Amino acid sequence: MLLCDTSPLIAIINKRDRNHHRCVDALSTLEKPLLTTLFCFTEAMYLLGARDGWRGQETLWQFRQRDVLLLYPLNDLQLDRAYALMEQYRNVPMDLGDASLVVAAETLKQNRIFTLDKDFYIYRLPGNQAFEVIPGLQ
Repeated sequence: MLLCDTSPLIAIINKRDRNHHRCVDALSTLEKPLLTTLFCFTEAMYLLGARDGWRGQETLWQFRQRDVLLLYPLNDLQLDRAYALMEQYRNVPMDLGDASLVVAAETLKQNRIFTLDKDFYIYRLPGNQAFEVIPGLQ
């Protein structure tokens, strides 16, 4: 499963987003389901509601209901790890959504992520391993 950040979810659903076609094209080549966290799902719900209203939110719910998108749950220890990462990257800064994805990547030993967020070129996994960012820099 490929980790998925908030930004491609917004771009795929919002046809007015400048990265819509780029993310839809990338999505067509990716193995599903995608995996995100409740923090990113919540952020996407909020942003889609603000931009597209219920229609955008409903589409995101359908991704979840059709198992195109799965939610990775974080336990208490993983939340503590997210806090430590946010502290470590406070000068970037790192938000909770990004921290939750890094924790999921560490736990699942997964370095590939679907995101438009350039901060994932800065974040590192154990052993100083870089993320493989999809669709990559434009």
